[in-house]
Amino acid sequence: MTKILYLITAATHWTLADGTRQPTGFWAEEALGPYEVFTQAGYEIAAATPGGVPPTADPASLTPEFNGGPEGAERMKTLLRDATELARPMRIEDVRVEDYDAVFVPGGWGPMEDLPDDAASGKLLTAWLASGKPLALVCHGPAALLATVDGAGKSPFAGYRLTGLSNAEEKLNGLADRAKWLLQDRLVGDLGADYREGEPFGPHVEVDRTLYTGQNPASAVPLAGELVKALS
Repeated sequence: MTKILYLITAATHWTLADGTRQPTGFWAEEALGPYEVFTQAGYEIAAATPGGVPPTADPASLTPEFNGGPEGAERMKTLLRDATELARPMRIEDVRVEDYDAVFVPGGWGPMEDLPDDAASGKLLTAWLASGKPLALVCHGPAALLATVDGAGKSPFAGYRLTGLSNAEEKLNGLADRAKWLLQDRLVGDLGADYREGEPFGPHVEVDRTLYTGQNPASAVPLAGELVKALS
């Protein structure tokens, strides 16, 4: 059976430049929409977080405002309850690359807090790239790639074409001016990536070799679909 490993943030806040803690976690749509795609394809799901801490869904991502109304919000909450594998993560250090067929990294502001500096995550993603198996990251999820930058400022992902939440979208989110850094800037400046962006909050997916990335929440399900194609 095909096995997908979710690499998920364990953060419950994002620390802004003034020290304010913005409540967050993973963005429900970006984790659960793909979860539904993967389970309908018959895939087995497992999860890993820093320290094996159960991940938290950003409360805002479960509200009617971000789910097309009350019915959409209830559906998202039901999906969250049903996705029991995500609530029982292992430590990233305990992941064995050979046990899984693909890695999927959902976004939300949480990954901006803990994954860029998580050494275990960086080691796993570096080993995963070397394995030749597909890796998919969406929205703020590509922040995890920053942990692959070594002491000499080099990353095995340098030169890869990818996307992630754009500066323009972060400004529209209302927190760009208060952030310590913006994802697009660091993907280009620190990772050395070939960053591409589409229209704000419209579906946009980039595929370069075994790296699959989506720009924003609307890109999560299309990204999952591309991953299913790759695994078929």
